[in-house]
Amino acid sequence: MTAAPPDTAVEHGEPAPPGPWSGGPSLWLLRAPAPGERPVLDASCLDTDERARAAAFVRDQDRALYLTAHIALRRLLGAGLGIAPGGVRFTREPCPECDGPHGRPALPGPRPPFHFSLSHCEGLVLIGTAAGPLGVDVERVPDPGSVDGIVKELHPGERADLAALPDASRAEAFCRVWSRKEAYLKGVGVGLARALDADYVGERPRHDAVHPSGWHLRSLDLGPHRATHAAAAALREAAPPVLRLLPDTYAHAPRPHAPRQVPPPGSGRTH
Repeated sequence: MTAAPPDTAVEHGEPAPPGPWSGGPSLWLLRAPAPGERPVLDASCLDTDERARAAAFVRDQDRALYLTAHIALRRLLGAGLGIAPGGVRFTREPCPECDGPHGRPALPGPRPPFHFSLSHCEGLVLIGTAAGPLGVDVERVPDPGSVDGIVKELHPGERADLAALPDASRAEAFCRVWSRKEAYLKGVGVGLARALDADYVGERPRHDAVHPSGWHLRSLDLGPHRATHAAAAALREAAPPVLRLLPDTYAHAPRPHAPRQVPPPGSGRTH
C-alpha cells in the first residue's frame, strides 16, 4: 500500500456536485450537529430500515449524527445518479472472506456507475466516491490512556512506529494509523473481521513490513478539524482525491417559504 502524509487538504465544495465519478475520486466532509444543537433534519429520503435504526438510538446526539450522515449520503449519491435522494437503492457486495451477503455497501447492478464509502464519528461525517472500490474513515482523537490496549493488537511495524514517538503525540499518531486501517479494511469489504495485525498501514515504508498491494492510502488534512480528528481514504485509483467541505446545513430540511403577502383591495396603484 502506498502511504502519504496528510496531503489532501479540505476545500469548500459544491453543495450538489454534478457527478461524483466524473472527475476522479472525491471526498466530502460535513460537520455533524454538536451537543445541544437540534437541527431540523430532512429524513424524508430515508428508507424504512434507516428510519428504524435512527429511532433506536437512545441519545439525541447519536440519532442526529446517524441522520446527518445518511441524509447527506443519499443527497450526494442522488446528485451523482441524477435521481431524487429517496430513489437511491443499496445492496451489499459478497464478503471476500466467506462470500456471504455482508460485504462492502454498494449501488445495485453488476457494474455500478461508481462506488462509495461512508464514515462518521463524534463531530464529523466523511463520504467518498470513486470509479473503483474505496474505503474512508474518520476518527476523533482518543484520550491517551485509552489506546494502550488496542495498540497491542496492531501490526508489529505499527506498534514499533508508535513506540518510537513521544507520549504526548502517541494518541494522535494512533488515530492516524487506525483511520488508515479502517479505511483499508472497509475498502476491501471485510471490516474489522480481519485481524488487526495482518496488514501494515503505517506512514513509513518498512523493510520488515509488506503493504497490501493494489491500494493507495492517503491520510487527509481536515483543515479546521485536524487538531481533534484524523481521517484517511483507501483507493484503488492512484489519483489523489479532492476533499470538499459541505455546508453545515447540507442535511437540514429546507426552510419553508414565507407566505406571500397579498395587499388588501384598493391599497395598490391601478394601471
